[in-house]
Parts: sequence; C-alpha cells; structure tokens
Amino acid sequence: MANSLLPKNPKVYAGYLVVRIITFVFMLVVVARSAIHLFSPDGGAESIAGIDTTVAGGSNLIALFHQWGAIQLLFVAFMLVLFFAYKGFTPLVILFLALDAPMRALAGQMGAVESTRTPPGEALNWPVFFVLVALFIVSLVGKKSKPNPNAI
Repeated sequence: MANSLLPKNPKVYAGYLVVRIITFVFMLVVVARSAIHLFSPDGGAESIAGIDTTVAGGSNLIALFHQWGAIQLLFVAFMLVLFFAYKGFTPLVILFLALDAPMRALAGQMGAVESTRTPPGEALNWPVFFVLVALFIVSLVGKKSKPNPNAI
C-alpha cells in the first residue's frame, strides 16, 4: 500500500479514470464550501450552520469561519496541484480528503456547537467519509492490462 500512496513514478496513475473524476468532483465541492466560508458575509455561520452570531463575540465566530474557509481553500489548492501534477498521488489525495470527516467529528466532540439546525458538514460527514474510503480502496487497485490478441 505504501507504493500506492507514494509511488516511484508519481506522474503516472495506473488506476481507473472514474476514480479521478469522482475525486475531482469532491474537490470542487471542497472549493465551493471553502469559498462560502471565506466570502459569505457571515462565513456561513448563521446562514448555513444556524449558529447565532448576534451573541457577544458573534463577530469573532464569523471571523473564525472566514479563517476556516481560507485554510480549507489553501488545503484544496494544494490537493489540486498534487492531483493534476502528480496523478500517481491520487490515492494519497483521496486519503486526506477522507480523513477530513473524522477529524472534524473529533473536533466536534471536543467542543459541541449550538445551532438551530444540523449544519450540512455535520450531516454529511460520515456518509462522505464512507464513500471516500470506498473510493480510496478502489484507487489502490490498478487496471489490468488487456491481452493483445496479435501478440504471439
């Protein structure tokens, strides 16, 4: 498995194209999520997550959401560079995308957030995690080369 995560030739991915397409779609979702946190007026804190930002310190919450969006955007930008420049790192990129959900779940257990509704990230954390784990497993499988009928 180490050879799949850190291949000898990182420019080549021997797996299935559909894995790269699905991974790219996931990264586009991360770009959108990051942009919302970074650029929306409330960072998505109240408008999406249902966190009351009118309380004392609410502007600090909004600032933290904006910073979170900036960090997410840097993360996904780095992942996109790896993804396109070094196709062989596709399984590693998927692994890091998958680890995002349990890390956020762990952070949520360390300090619960009160909100008026379940934030989309919390609702989708585990389903996305399991899809990405399955995608990671498939990404480790190399395509079998088709036998050449003209070969002797």
